[in-house]
Amino acid sequence: MDAVVDDVRTEKRRWLYPSLRKGRLYKWRSAISYVYLLLFFAGPFFKIGGQPVLLLNFIERRFVILGQVFWPQDIFLFVIATLVFVVFVTLFTITFGRIFCGWICPQTIFMELVFRKIEIWIEGDANKRRKLDAEGWTNEKILKKAAKHFIFILLSFLIANTFLAYVIGSEGLIKIITQPVTAHVVGFISIWVFTAIFYLVYSQVRELVCTVICPYGRLQGVLIDKDTVVVAYNDVRGEPRGKLRKDANQTLKGDCVDCDLCVAVCPTGIDIRKGTQLECINCTACIDACNYVMEKINKPLNLVGYYSENMITNNQKPSFTWRMAGYSVIMVLLIGILSYFIFSRSDMDITVMRSAGMLYQEQPGGYISNIYNAEIINKSNVTKTITIKATDPAIKIKYIQSPGAIDKGGAVKVVFFVMMPASSIHSPKTTVKLQLLSGNKVMETNSTSFIGPINN
Repeated sequence: MDAVVDDVRTEKRRWLYPSLRKGRLYKWRSAISYVYLLLFFAGPFFKIGGQPVLLLNFIERRFVILGQVFWPQDIFLFVIATLVFVVFVTLFTITFGRIFCGWICPQTIFMELVFRKIEIWIEGDANKRRKLDAEGWTNEKILKKAAKHFIFILLSFLIANTFLAYVIGSEGLIKIITQPVTAHVVGFISIWVFTAIFYLVYSQVRELVCTVICPYGRLQGVLIDKDTVVVAYNDVRGEPRGKLRKDANQTLKGDCVDCDLCVAVCPTGIDIRKGTQLECINCTACIDACNYVMEKINKPLNLVGYYSENMITNNQKPSFTWRMAGYSVIMVLLIGILSYFIFSRSDMDITVMRSAGMLYQEQPGGYISNIYNAEIINKSNVTKTITIKATDPAIKIKYIQSPGAIDKGGAVKVVFFVMMPASSIHSPKTTVKLQLLSGNKVMETNSTSFIGPINN
């Protein structure tokens, strides 16, 4: 069995050398990671109704989720969605602890199930990696380190390109790749900046992302209680622990044989037998390692397993508490509200602003006009030809800049006059209702103020 993980140290950093035990849970995590990686790298190229599955274009303030286009005008939807996410994270954490970190978090998947596997493939198991780092710069060490870091850089470059595609779209990424660098200097620099960040995270920072940088671990300590199911050591069954010897007269009251294998496999370097710790990412590596030992000594499995404190100390079954029920009700209500607004929102959106600093104008034929600027957004997945019309048939619209056809997911700016008969003006400000039409269908109605002279 491999020794404890931190033989090689520096003054500033304790380097970890977690061992690998391919148990049942590790195989499940690997399968999930393969699905995740497939979806991650293929995601920017999947489209629903001509729109990306996911696009977070902060530069153009355009966001696409599952083929639905969202704009800054939909900010209230993001607020509700954020509340849903916060409540979901809270509910999930008080129920299952930090299981997200070990099974779904991109940092863990890339670090433990991609980069770590490459490192083990090139440099060997924990003892060999520890020995390699401790020795001088031999030809073998130079070759292995160069090969490892070269592959790390290639993978980081691939991740950076994919990450950027979620921001600027797959078409934008293809342009950066296929066109001259001088045409996309910012995009080219962005790719290499992200490459450097990902490379440093997975080659140097590593577990510090989970134990120091990520705030979720500290949030977990506030949210979990005695009914939260987490990866835990059953100390009632395992203690008192002791080394397993061949002495026939040896009597051990606890099942733990103090092999330290659960510590050796931990990617964050903790001892699960010391209780729940914020550094624990619930990756289940210690469960597989302990079950491996239990099988060898013919003891029941899951000395380390998924337990709540009440399950261990009071021998209770997992329970759905009132606290969990309360968060569940809140989340269902928020999801209902969010769903209502999403499914009831219009395919078009118009924002109308009267031009600042402009007074009314007198027009031939006894009309008074105001000039307006409008932004029209097409949230649908088809191109639409748009016109603007006042609900009052006496009011005319005269375009300076016509909206015309708006591409799917696109936006246009329109400048136009609203012309009202002078005889219809009876106050300094008159409310005018404007309709946004696609063919004969009213897509949206917007109210604005009209300034004119009072007709006595």
